[in-house]
Amino acid sequence: MSWTDHLIMLPVVVPLVAGGLALLVDDARVKAALGIASTAIVLAAAIGVLRLVDGAGAGGPAIGVYLLGNWPAPFGIVLVADRLAAVMLVLTAVLAGAALTFALARWHRAGSHFHSLFQFQVMGINGAFLTGDLFNLFVFFEVLLAASYGLALHGSGVARIRAGLHYVTVNLAASFLFLIGVSLMYGVTGTLNMADLAVRIPRLAGGDRVLLEVGAAVLGLAFLVKAAMWPLNFWLAGTYAAASPPVAALFAILTKVGVYAVLRLALLLSGGDAPPAGLLAGEWLLVGGVVTVAVGAIGAIASQTMTRLAAFNVLVSSGTTLAVIGRADPVVVGGALFYLVSSTLGIAAFFLLVELLERGRTPADDMLAVTLEAFGEADRDEVDAEDVGVAVPVTMGLLGAGFVCCAMLLAGLPPLSGFLAKFAILSALFDVRAPGAGTRVPATAWLLLATLLLSGFAILIAMMRAGVRSLWLTADREVPRVRLTELAPIALLLGLSFTLTAQAGPVMRYMQATAEGLYAPDAYVRGVLAAPPAAPGEGGGR
Repeated sequence: MSWTDHLIMLPVVVPLVAGGLALLVDDARVKAALGIASTAIVLAAAIGVLRLVDGAGAGGPAIGVYLLGNWPAPFGIVLVADRLAAVMLVLTAVLAGAALTFALARWHRAGSHFHSLFQFQVMGINGAFLTGDLFNLFVFFEVLLAASYGLALHGSGVARIRAGLHYVTVNLAASFLFLIGVSLMYGVTGTLNMADLAVRIPRLAGGDRVLLEVGAAVLGLAFLVKAAMWPLNFWLAGTYAAASPPVAALFAILTKVGVYAVLRLALLLSGGDAPPAGLLAGEWLLVGGVVTVAVGAIGAIASQTMTRLAAFNVLVSSGTTLAVIGRADPVVVGGALFYLVSSTLGIAAFFLLVELLERGRTPADDMLAVTLEAFGEADRDEVDAEDVGVAVPVTMGLLGAGFVCCAMLLAGLPPLSGFLAKFAILSALFDVRAPGAGTRVPATAWLLLATLLLSGFAILIAMMRAGVRSLWLTADREVPRVRLTELAPIALLLGLSFTLTAQAGPVMRYMQATAEGLYAPDAYVRGVLAAPPAAPGEGGGR
């Protein structure tokens, strides 16, 4: 057993230890140091796991399995890392690093136990991506949700408390459904290990099969609440808009945890054949995802604040991913995974940027913008003439450039990665030369084409209007005081989006290999069930 085998457990253990230690100290600087060190270690471990599972092409393992307690599956608890889990680990670590760095400027002092809650949140998210059984998926969901309840209320205020109570109530109901679904599946199969479930489910028949499908439907409902699919998404906009900026940036990954669970279980439990049972069926995902995108696009256009605009972008991102997954084509799903990463980075950057843009604004600025939008700008000709040639402050120039990049990324405009991801999806949808595609383009392809184009146009209109209000119509606004530790995370997230654009070929090949692995889950099943315990003296894991 080599030391690299232990990398799989580090994204769970390190934030757990860091969060516990942060509870024992009172010095804010020590807590901050613990948080930064933990996030850096988790990022390094996530990159190591990514390299480990991507070594399949060079003769290395495509599946990494860690046996906790050194008990073989399905009897013991296992952590499993494949390409999908690895890319989600890296994405979570990047968002956590950016959000924590931004919070250290001021937000981490706005409430109690921020660093502990933040680390437990990261632990729960990483555990949900790595776990190999349904019960521990439920446990990690509860850990991340419990931490998110505290983070959603971080900073206090009436708006956060009201939205936080809605958020808690909805997710407690979803957790209850999750537990019912898990109980039904265990009752008819006798196991909760995902790989073992994939082996036992095809053998079920009669009444047991009916109960299984009921359990899958209940599980699907719970996951779709967390993925914010319509009509289960009414809680999201208010919660994300009210949350503090670094918390909202980290929350950008939470709906993707639900998407991950749907994608993982739908394909694993069906053996890669679509559609799976119940609410995990492709038709439900396709229709529900399209409606979710429509709701998000309409909400974005109707938004009067940039925080709500950012929140509705989360709905568009989640809905688009679910709709494309519902198409049940590995080539198309590869583009959806590219889009998932790109849109999540863009949304997180936008949540952080909004706080800086609105820092120097006053209620009078919003009233002026609405008035000018309603009645025109005729009365400002003289002022505009005087403003010609006025130098733009460096801070406002940087914030404006960041806003333009976010707008292009979220609307899917070329040449950024949002456009490349949508192009990859549409290219696969309309490729009639693909095996089994036939000579006619299916109606679902035209539906997804209209969804992607119209939602992108709606987001572009909403972002342009918000930019005009914030950066143009209030030229005499006070320039916000911004720290380097607040600009750097935004630059990092947008820089990674540019990197995705420059390295689109290798990234897309990785995503395509990930999608093909999901639709051929035999390697996952064999890797988990055949993982041998470590020899005496080597420790647990594999």
